Amino acid sequence: MPSLIRMSGRDPEQSHRGATPLELLFDLAFVVAFGQAADQFAHAVADDHTAVGLGGFAFAMFSICWAWINFSWFASAFDTDDWFYRLTTMVQMVGVIVLALGIPPLFDSLLEGDRLDNGVIVAGYVIMRVAMVVQWLRVAKQSPEHRRIALSYVTFILIAQLGWVVLAVLDLNVATFVPFAFLLYAIELGGPIVVDRKVGSVPWHSHHIAERYGLLAIIAFGEVVFGTVASVASLVDHQGWSVQAGLVAFAGIGIAFGLWWTYFIAPSGDVLARQRGRVFVWGYGHVLLYTSIAAAGAGLHVVAYVIEGESKVGVTGAVLAIAIPVLVFSLISLVLYAYLVRQWDSLHVALLGGTIVMLVVAVMLAVLGAPIGVCLVIVTLSPAVIVVGYETLGHRHQTAVLERILR
Repeated sequence: MPSLIRMSGRDPEQSHRGATPLELLFDLAFVVAFGQAADQFAHAVADDHTAVGLGGFAFAMFSICWAWINFSWFASAFDTDDWFYRLTTMVQMVGVIVLALGIPPLFDSLLEGDRLDNGVIVAGYVIMRVAMVVQWLRVAKQSPEHRRIALSYVTFILIAQLGWVVLAVLDLNVATFVPFAFLLYAIELGGPIVVDRKVGSVPWHSHHIAERYGLLAIIAFGEVVFGTVASVASLVDHQGWSVQAGLVAFAGIGIAFGLWWTYFIAPSGDVLARQRGRVFVWGYGHVLLYTSIAAAGAGLHVVAYVIEGESKVGVTGAVLAIAIPVLVFSLISLVLYAYLVRQWDSLHVALLGGTIVMLVVAVMLAVLGAPIGVCLVIVTLSPAVIVVGYETLGHRHQTAVLERILR
């Protein structure tokens, strides 16, 4: 067996740095996690328990995204791809699967009472973080330059994880759980910022990080495709192949494609290479982006429940379940783009306004009794507004902005 490679830190200026096969394999575990969260959220919305479902979905999606962020940032800075690193990655994948298995009990506990059953999710995190702490301790031992940084991360990880374990053991009601959870969220999110500002930064690679975030976005878009298949399959089972089924298929894929196109407009890697200090807002903002993408997929699952007659929310509710996530995605995408380039112009406002108009039209058509396929096609046109705006005018703005930032 090959010897271990000293974990001294990767070159943040390495050329042609891309995602590794191991990282792509690791991401596959999140297909299951996103699917579990979206499916449970769709059930809750279809049963008209939207508020409770939204709380469970937000908790589950933060857990999923934060697990991925922890691994991916470490990998960008210290990936050695030796046998020990690969085995610890496998352990973390096991933890992700355990986390995913804990999502249904989480939703069940919220729907059945006022207590939050996050024990299995916490168990998944314990598995992942044992492996992550071992990796950070390896950095502390093998890289004197990064020793204080590594031990600082170990401290924050252990404090946060101990807090989650205590909350799981105490089995608190939701009202008592929430304030303690927000405190732990502050530790989770604030820990990397404190370490970066007070101790030092790890050698993460800007283009590698931008690519990794984009790859997870594609994983999330897969949930929109799954939702489309579920909706079309329900239509075909109940009505056979029809124009309506074709419209839903076109709309679902069109929504995924439009959101994908919108996401990859931003030249994130190039900007982060020059403005590394902007990475925290950009990176944390992606939690909302991923959540909105998965929610759009859940909305398409709601469409399937409506078609099957197993939903209490009706066509209007199903259209809203897709339109709202699409709006959130479009808004957050433009905000993060403006934050990266430090420019928000009238074109952005106009594009967002056009997106909102299309979504309002789709909802109004649903209220007036239009077929669900027609409503979804109008929803599809909402990200198309941003795409067309960029391809006709926006790319010129972007070229000028990049010249200013990258010169």
